[in-house]
Amino acid sequence: MTGIADAVGTRGSLDGVIVLDVSRVVAGPYCSQILADLGATVIKVENPRDPDYTRTFPPFMNGDPDGFSAFYAQYNRGKQGITIDLGTAEGKQVLRDLVAKADILVENFRPGTMDKLGVGYSSLKEINTALVYTAISGYGQTGPLSRRPAYDNTAQAAGGLWSMNGYPDRPAVRVGTIIGDLSATMFGVIGTLAALRHAERTGVGQLVDVAQTDSVVAMTETAVVDYTVSGKVAGQLGNQHPFVRPYELFPCKDGFVFFGGYTDKFWRITCEMFGQPEFADDPEIDTMTKRFVDEVYERRVRPLINGWFADYTKAELETMAGDRVPMTAIKSMDEVVVDEQTLAREMIVDVDYDELGTLRMFGQPIKLSETPATPARKANQVGEHTDSVLEHIAGYSESHIEKLREFGAI
Repeated sequence: MTGIADAVGTRGSLDGVIVLDVSRVVAGPYCSQILADLGATVIKVENPRDPDYTRTFPPFMNGDPDGFSAFYAQYNRGKQGITIDLGTAEGKQVLRDLVAKADILVENFRPGTMDKLGVGYSSLKEINTALVYTAISGYGQTGPLSRRPAYDNTAQAAGGLWSMNGYPDRPAVRVGTIIGDLSATMFGVIGTLAALRHAERTGVGQLVDVAQTDSVVAMTETAVVDYTVSGKVAGQLGNQHPFVRPYELFPCKDGFVFFGGYTDKFWRITCEMFGQPEFADDPEIDTMTKRFVDEVYERRVRPLINGWFADYTKAELETMAGDRVPMTAIKSMDEVVVDEQTLAREMIVDVDYDELGTLRMFGQPIKLSETPATPARKANQVGEHTDSVLEHIAGYSESHIEKLREFGAI
């Protein structure tokens, strides 16, 4: 174990924790990747004949469609890569031998898949009673829909988020990122760490059951209580907020900004900033409640703000607002990557891939003062560390490893 940890330079908060990542695509791999960033030794398990298919997702380093996927690299950095064919008896035994030494296993197959293979939680917990088994799926391990196939869009649709996004006079619009996967990732990490804490204290592991759909429901802000308390069904609001204004996108000279000056304090500062302090005391728009009224907002507040912003660029408006009122340029990704705050927070990291060049990808948003994360690391090639993992963790001899290759188990 020490040899493996030294090889990837792990000395973070989770140093010494061994994670088996049997997942693929995003929700599971990103969950284990966060654990890797935080110091865990994460072993990426792939089928030798059917590896994680995000290896085929663009963009590719050096622009070679047969080359290394930057998509894969971003969600699998810092992991040890091994291959195991769980369809073989020998491959199943390899996984069981690794489970005996592991602390966590992460998988995101459809419920029942691992059980069919004979390596589900009920089987593996007999080998390691302290094992934390994190299962991320579309609908969860229980319920009438648990066996249905699901993707990110499934969760956005079934969890209600899709119906809330977009403009009221147009069809609903999916959120522009894989929020079903990403929210399940975050809840998966939280659940895994909570279960690990319990296992370390008691020696008893558990199943961590996280559903994409559940995760999306938990991301819908006030929509659930709006309905259960008042019968109001959340709809599409475009860029507006359901109960505060102004709090949306506004045009300016060279693009758009987010302006959130909805409180009376911020409204007064903004009026003064644009040389019209009298509007802070205008009896029609002098309070938050009055400014939120649809007719008043569209007739008085929006035109006023549009007029103020029209002659200024995004940068000028941000500079004017400074620390006084919430004003943020709507930035495209090319602007985000070079933004001074993004760089100051080390949210863009550079990883040297030798002859493939340098990959720039997002960093780790969790900042720890004593045990900082280490996100700037390479992702594994298929089966790259099979021999070293099986030697150091499973305790296999060279001859045993060679026989497993002959059997096609690894």
